[in-house]
Amino acid sequence: MHNGESGMDAELARLGSVDLNLLVPLLALLEERSVTRAAGKVGLSQPAMSHGLTRMRRLLGDELLVRQGRGMVLTPRAVELLPALRQALHQTARLVYAAPFDPAVDRRVITVAMTNSTAFVIGSTLSRLLAERAPNTVLRLRTTSVATMAVFAEDAADVVLLPEAFASSYPRERLYDDRWVVVTSWDAPREADALRLLETVPHVVVDASSENQRPYEILDERKVPYAVRQRVSDYLFVPHLIAQAGGVAVHRYQVGLEFDGRFDLRMEEFPFPIQTLGIDMVWNPWLAEDPFKTWLRDILIEAAEPLRARYAPAHGNGG
Repeated sequence: MHNGESGMDAELARLGSVDLNLLVPLLALLEERSVTRAAGKVGLSQPAMSHGLTRMRRLLGDELLVRQGRGMVLTPRAVELLPALRQALHQTARLVYAAPFDPAVDRRVITVAMTNSTAFVIGSTLSRLLAERAPNTVLRLRTTSVATMAVFAEDAADVVLLPEAFASSYPRERLYDDRWVVVTSWDAPREADALRLLETVPHVVVDASSENQRPYEILDERKVPYAVRQRVSDYLFVPHLIAQAGGVAVHRYQVGLEFDGRFDLRMEEFPFPIQTLGIDMVWNPWLAEDPFKTWLRDILIEAAEPLRARYAPAHGNGG
């Protein structure tokens, strides 16, 4: 017998001594972070779940859940366990019940994480397609600007739609393209080009937005004078504010197009070379390459097709 096979047999033998019935309650505990809620989720009494937690702590040599304030938080070991455990149990369920993926009858919760501006651009189309193709599923939209372990482990995101400028350690593939534009009201001087607007019209900026910093870094590098009149916390409030009260902002092209016809806005290309703002799909690394993932990828690509079709490349503005 090969050494690799002997090692595998030894692992399986050790696994045979483990009560695998603990794994489903363990997943409920890690997801709910509450003995009471986890017990209700899997149909156990609270004392039985507490006893199970004690056994799982002993088995894994870790506290798993620790009290913090009024609630419970996961230990680093539990955060590491959660996505792998979730995926293993879902794969086991598919193996045992041998039910092929059928979107017409599937009842899973589909979690897609994205920034609020990406949700504004593609969220309604994605929701409509899923309602048509998978009417029994639940679409769970989570707003985030990162694709970290926590998004996949704790928020259970199947996929994150991440702006190109935001880093991720996981593989990514482009969904649709976007870029920076200068947005102002129709009341702004018609003869002024984008640079002149940025120099002379008071700015509306988003506070605490790392994504929005790069255009202003470029303006500073080019020593372009500008004045900030208003700071807001909501990125999507900027076009409404400018349309109603005037001003200028650096905003997303695709978001600006969504406001076209709703507000009297004027868009001009950002006057200097700048990194594009493509939106990428970053998949949960524990999501198996199975028919569901392939299907969801196709749905996302279909939802983004109108965005790709209306995207007009900027002339002479890249970088």
